[in-house]
Amino acid sequence: MVYAKSVAKVSGFYADVADLRITHAEQDYVVLESPTFQLVVVATPAERAASMHIGVPPKRREATAIKLALPVVSIAAARVLAQSLGGELNPQEQEWQFQGSRICDGHDPEGNVVQFREHVL
Repeated sequence: MVYAKSVAKVSGFYADVADLRITHAEQDYVVLESPTFQLVVVATPAERAASMHIGVPPKRREATAIKLALPVVSIAAARVLAQSLGGELNPQEQEWQFQGSRICDGHDPEGNVVQFREHVL
């Protein structure tokens, strides 16, 4: 689950960059799915959202105990798409490999840190 000030913007980001299908949408939440994963983007409570400022670009929210890791077909393509949707992936020189995957950190349009993993042979 990811809380978002703009449910539409954040759910659109994950749908497009991580190739997740929107299976249900309401005003205050969107359910995104792949065959093996479900992500729910939920509206941040109004009283909290009113005091939030999302900069352009957004400041990364790195002080968190968990980081979402999502598979992508191509980190290079995800980087371009993320940028067009208000997010960002680190530059190519900051990618690394681990257990058969190329890995790159980034953030969504509201600064939530996310990791993308591309399977490599």
